[in-house]
Formats: sequence, structure tokens, C-alpha cells
Amino acid sequence: MIMRFALLSATLLWSHSALAQQLPPSLVAPDQRILATYHAEGAQIYECRAAADGKLAWVFREPIATLLLDGKTAGRHYAGPAWELSDGGIVVGKASASAPGTTPNDIPWLKLEVVDTRGNGLLVRSSTVQRLNTRGGALRGACDKTGSFRSVAYAADYSFLTK
Repeated sequence: MIMRFALLSATLLWSHSALAQQLPPSLVAPDQRILATYHAEGAQIYECRAAADGKLAWVFREPIATLLLDGKTAGRHYAGPAWELSDGGIVVGKASASAPGTTPNDIPWLKLEVVDTRGNGLLVRSSTVQRLNTRGGALRGACDKTGSFRSVAYAADYSFLTK
């Protein structure tokens, strides 16, 4: 049993180290380890608003996504930004760093510091959230009617780290 735990711990440390080497430096969270990682499928919601120059443009409003673990629903992600698992734990983050997505259609990768926790559950032990491996979700350019909305499908992996 101890040997199995040691092997699992070594594997997790190696995979976290390998991941850290692949991350843009601004997204690395030194001295933290991965608590959990969930895949998200959902949409980024945008609203048509007047920009500083008076022209109308799409402005990010909120995410709406399902958090998945092994293909099964484990929770949700929504405005805050907040992540909530079915075990009742909720964390709210604030972006502290970003890096471009792989293509212009991909929303950026992010590092978010946890600024609030609620309930009891796995995620409340998190101190940092990383949004990685984004696909889709970006919307840019002009729009023609103030107050109109558009949703853009996206996917991402969210890693929750603890000290």
C-alpha cells in the first residue's frame, strides 16, 4: 500500500513538473500542486456595447460551462468567475496572468488567484486556478445592436492548485 502511494505521488509530481515546463512562465504557480483537473464544455457569452471610441463591439460578459470528469458531469463554471462542484464546494477567482490561446479563435490561457471560497468540498482547498488548452470561445469585431448577445462555444481544462 505504501509503495503504491509512493508511486502515485511520484507520478503526480512528475506530471505536474512536466506540465509546468510546457506552460508559459506567467502561468506557472511555483510551490503549488494540482488538487484536481476538470474539462469544461460550454460557451463564452458576449454583449454588444459601445467602446471608448463610440463604436459598437462585442464585450465578454460571462462563461457558462459544464465541468466534466471522465466524461461525467462534476460541476459547473459561471460568472464570477466561479467553479462549483456537485460536492458543494465553490471557488471564485481573479485573473492574475494570461497567455494567448493556440489560435486566434481560442480564448487566452489564464492563471487566476482564488479570492473567495464557499461551502465544503474539494475545491475550497484551492489557491490558484489555471485555464489551459482552450479551444474556441473568442469573438471580436463590430456588432450592430447595443444589448444584443452572442454565445461562442468553447472548451478548456481547469486545473485547481493548492499550496
